[in-house]
Amino acid sequence: MTEALPPYFNIDPDQALAELGAPAGTERFGEIAAACTRGRDDLVTRGQGEAGRKALRPFSTWEITKYLIPVAQAHFRRVLKANPDLPQGRSETPGGAKWFTLDEVLALRAHFGREGSKAKEYRPYRPAGLPAKIVSVANFKGGVGKTSTAAHLAMSAALDGYRVLVVDLDSQGSMTSIFGGRVEDEWGTVFPLLARHYAMQAQADNQARAARGEAPQPLDDTLGEALGITAQDLIQPTHWPNIDLIGAQLNLYWAEFQVPVWRMAARGWKLWDALTDRLAADGVLDAYDIVFVDTPPALGYLTINGLAAADILLVPLGASFLEFDSTGRFFDMLHATFSSIEEGENMAARALGREGLAFEWDAVRAVVTRYDGAQQAELAALMQAYLGPVLSPHRQDFTALIGQAGESVSGIYEADYRDFNRETYVRGRQTFDATYAAFKRLLIGAWRRDETRREAA
Repeated sequence: MTEALPPYFNIDPDQALAELGAPAGTERFGEIAAACTRGRDDLVTRGQGEAGRKALRPFSTWEITKYLIPVAQAHFRRVLKANPDLPQGRSETPGGAKWFTLDEVLALRAHFGREGSKAKEYRPYRPAGLPAKIVSVANFKGGVGKTSTAAHLAMSAALDGYRVLVVDLDSQGSMTSIFGGRVEDEWGTVFPLLARHYAMQAQADNQARAARGEAPQPLDDTLGEALGITAQDLIQPTHWPNIDLIGAQLNLYWAEFQVPVWRMAARGWKLWDALTDRLAADGVLDAYDIVFVDTPPALGYLTINGLAAADILLVPLGASFLEFDSTGRFFDMLHATFSSIEEGENMAARALGREGLAFEWDAVRAVVTRYDGAQQAELAALMQAYLGPVLSPHRQDFTALIGQAGESVSGIYEADYRDFNRETYVRGRQTFDATYAAFKRLLIGAWRRDETRREAA
């Protein structure tokens, strides 16, 4: 028997020409984009309820007692029976399992927190009087699970009882799609917050010019409009009762061109502080427990804002040579970028006798995602040896549940376990639960450090 030749031999030129189709002009990009939009809308609507919005599934008694409220099912049922004013859940069949909305789960958790055993953790650790922690997830290599990691951490934190804000800085808007957000243009993104921050700097510069007897620089319509917009105007609710969103869409990318123009016009503008300052000034850090920031896969001005705002920086990467190499270059660029900002600011600070600038993060961790232990254990161990504690020892396994969840516009925690084999669901949850547990240790440690410093002061 003659062995078949590889498929790249003996290609018929005339047949190849027939398959080629007509040349593509610029308008072809628009046609392809429109087709993708139709397909995206079709996929998104499959996860929506009757009102045309995404709806969060209910949670069963089994899930609640296994994952959300640490009590035995029998005790859980006794508490509900003894307290008819508490949410009682709904059965889909006579005598069937009870199902509860997340709002009802949060109400039940609050009850157990008040009345239950003091030896159990019904509500997560959160020091009173301290601001929310900002968590940025970043890497300039695409495909490393950045958005998926940020989304699932946000969902994990919400299930744990935290109030969460998700800020999408990526103009691709993948995080916005996951949470069912709707953003018409750049005025529904963080862009007006950056513009407002710059406009306030421009106003201060004009006051200085007036004091020197110089003519002020007029503010254009964009800046004038931005001065009237707050973070609360941009925050939209999601189908999760304790997750809100500042979304993104394609026009947000315009900020990458506009920010350097503003920086040239006002050299004293601290552009890297724009997002942090606006979130703090508008009371966002008091209204939430955790703010998750999903950054673009590039080290541009939006990413710099997200990184400068962060208390905790998470860098997802796969256990491959190319991703390890790319992540090293990413950290090298972070070092060069933030060192350059510090050097420029501190040169001026020394001349004026002012305190210098020093960026600081509570924790910086790299996280291995989509891990295949059978294929990647040796390389992951090598990465751990070189990065040490910077690389989280927990590796986020790739499971069948992750693959299936990725085929729809949803997260693993939004998936109904009845759509899977029970063991598949449990294994899929385990890897993300472990990822959240590793993150939560960082979060609690950072808050506790702040708390002890406050007590010492």
